[in-house]
Amino acid sequence: MKPLSIRTRLTGWYFVILAVTLSLFGLSAYIAMRSSIHETVDEQLRNYQDAVQRLIERNAPYGEEDIRDELREHSALPVEGVLLQVSDQDGAWLYRSAFMVRNEIPRAAQLSPVSFTSIVGKKSLRMLNEAAVGGNRSYVIQVAIPLDDFYKSLHRFAILLIVAIPILLLCAAAGGFWMSRRALEPVDQITKAARNVSIHNLSQRLAVPQTGDELQRLSETLNGMLERLEAAFKKITQFTADASHELRTPIAVMRTRAELALRKPRSSDEYREALSQMHADLENTSDLVEKLMVLARTDHGSEQLQFEKLNLREIVQDACDQGGILAESKKVNFRERIGSAPVWISGDAHALRQLFLVLIDNAVKYTPPVGDVEVAMIAENGSVLGTVRDTGIGISAEDLPHIFERFYRVDKARSRESGGVGLGLSIGKWIAEAHGGVITVESSQGNGSVFQVRLPVAGNGNSNS
Repeated sequence: MKPLSIRTRLTGWYFVILAVTLSLFGLSAYIAMRSSIHETVDEQLRNYQDAVQRLIERNAPYGEEDIRDELREHSALPVEGVLLQVSDQDGAWLYRSAFMVRNEIPRAAQLSPVSFTSIVGKKSLRMLNEAAVGGNRSYVIQVAIPLDDFYKSLHRFAILLIVAIPILLLCAAAGGFWMSRRALEPVDQITKAARNVSIHNLSQRLAVPQTGDELQRLSETLNGMLERLEAAFKKITQFTADASHELRTPIAVMRTRAELALRKPRSSDEYREALSQMHADLENTSDLVEKLMVLARTDHGSEQLQFEKLNLREIVQDACDQGGILAESKKVNFRERIGSAPVWISGDAHALRQLFLVLIDNAVKYTPPVGDVEVAMIAENGSVLGTVRDTGIGISAEDLPHIFERFYRVDKARSRESGGVGLGLSIGKWIAEAHGGVITVESSQGNGSVFQVRLPVAGNGNSNS
C-alpha cells in the first residue's frame, strides 16, 4: 500500500485533534449549560420556598385558614409558574397546585435542603422539600419547577453542537489541507530541484528562501551536503585519474621491456638484466598500489590505527637508523638530536615510523651530496615537536601550499625517478592528523626545507630532551 503523504497525514492529525477538542468542548458546554440551568432553577426554588416560609410565619398566628387563603391568592409569592404543595404536621394539605393534584405528588417522606430532579409522568420536575415552622406547628413545603422548557432549549443546543461540529470539522480539515499544501509547497520545490541534481551537475545549488525558518535551514543544509558531495566526487575523480596516470607509465615500461626481451633471442645475462629491471619496476608499482590502498582506506574511514602508549623516541630512533643508511648511500651528512629520555605518547608505532621515514627520505632525496640532514625532537608544553631539517634544493613559494596534495610533484626538480609519485607527504599528513597532531613546512627554493610534526604527549609522561 502506498504510504500517505505528509500533507494527508498532517491533515488527518489536524482533523483528529480538532475533532477531539471540539467534542470535549461541546460536551463541556452541554454539561456547563445543564448545570447552569439547575443552579438557576435551584435559586428560584430557594427564593420561592423562603417566600412561602415567610408567608406561613406571618399568617400562622391567625390560623391555618388564613394561611390557606394567602397561599391560594399567591399574594406573597415572587415567582410565577412554580408548583407548590404545603401540608401540616398531621399530613393535611393546606395548598396544592393543580399539577400536583393531577399527578398525585405525594407528601415528602424525607426532607432535604438539596434540590433534586424527579420524573413525573413525562415531565421532569426540579423539586425542593423543606420544613417550615409557624406558631407552634410545623409544615412541609414542597416546591417544584418543570424543566421541560429548559430541557428543550438544552436539547436544541445539543442538536446545534451535533450539526455544527461536523460542519466545522469538515471546513477546518479543508482549510488545514489547503494550509498544509501551501506550507509544504516550498518543500515540493526543494524536492524537484534536488531531483534534478545529478552526478553531471553537482555544482547546481538549491534556491534558499530568506524566511529564517526550517525551510531556509533545510535548503542551506542540502546545499552544504551538495558541496560536500561535489568535493568528494571531485576528489574521487581526481584520485582515479591520477592513479590511472601513475599506474599507466610503469605498466607501459614493463610491457616495453618484456616486448624488447622477447623480440629476439638473447643471452642469459641479457634476460637476467631485463628481469631485474622489471622486478625493480614491479617493486615501485607495488609500493604505489600500497600507498593508493592506504589513501583509499583513509578516505573510506576503514584504515584503523592501533593506538597504544609508546615511547616516541624509540620510533624516531628506528626511523633515523634507516635514514642514516639512505644518507650514507648518497653521501649526505646525517645528524640526530633526539636525546635519550623517553617521550610517551598514544599512537600507532608502525604509522608513526612511516611518518618520520617519509620526512627523512624526502630530506635525503632532495639534498645534494655533502649536504646536511638533521632530525631533532623536543617535548614541551604538553606536546612533542619533531623536526626534519635539510639543506637541499628547497621548495618554491608557488609550490609550497600544494606539497601535501596527492600526486603533487614539483615538475622541474622532482621527477618520477627521484621524487616518487607524490603520495608520501599526503599519507604523512593523514598520520599526523589521525594522532591529533599537525605537520607544517617552511622552505624556500635553494635554501633547504624544515618539516615539523607536533603531537600531543600521553598523560604526564612528557619530558624534555
